[in-house]
Amino acid sequence: MDFQTARKVMVDSQVRVNDVTDRALQAALLTVPRETLCAPERAFSAYAEVEVPVTARRSLMLPRDLSKLLMAAAPKPLERALVMSGAYAAAVLAEMGLDVTLQESDADALAIAAPTLDAAGVTSVEAPLDRPQSDGWDLIVSEVAVPVRPDAWLDALKVGGRAVLVERNGPVGKASLHMRTPEGWSRRQLFDATPPVLDELRPEPAFSL
Repeated sequence: MDFQTARKVMVDSQVRVNDVTDRALQAALLTVPRETLCAPERAFSAYAEVEVPVTARRSLMLPRDLSKLLMAAAPKPLERALVMSGAYAAAVLAEMGLDVTLQESDADALAIAAPTLDAAGVTSVEAPLDRPQSDGWDLIVSEVAVPVRPDAWLDALKVGGRAVLVERNGPVGKASLHMRTPEGWSRRQLFDATPPVLDELRPEPAFSL
């Protein structure tokens, strides 16, 4: 299969047509080998308009949704970015010149992505996703949806930092941009999206008599 041609078709038919106009982001999407970051037997579908499986618990976010999230985040070269699950997002941000760390609790997903992430200069950390392993980030991104606002993630941002993620506790989630300011937080909804929800962040069931 000609993955380079498939990559261009993906950008032309799924990214540019959805008002993703950032040239640096487009260039990164044309470069990063998405087919190396999914389950090997599903590489043929890496550039289709589907959430491609990586492991039983992880999949690649739709290119349209991820590109819109990243454009809203306005990443800048040399910024420190933390990706809370999402090897593809990590590789794209690294290609754009950011200093990227991927935190992932799924060891099998990390193993699949390791060669591509190592070549891209991404630091990988295997750890639970309930809270970041460190703080002071310029940018936090996730390819999985969160069922509740992840306050521990947002608290790890520096002042001026941004987080882009999908909040989903029903059939359809809302992609949103969170910004940390000296006074607190701002939040802006971006678009509807339906990526799988991160089970680790689901609240424990509450029972009452």
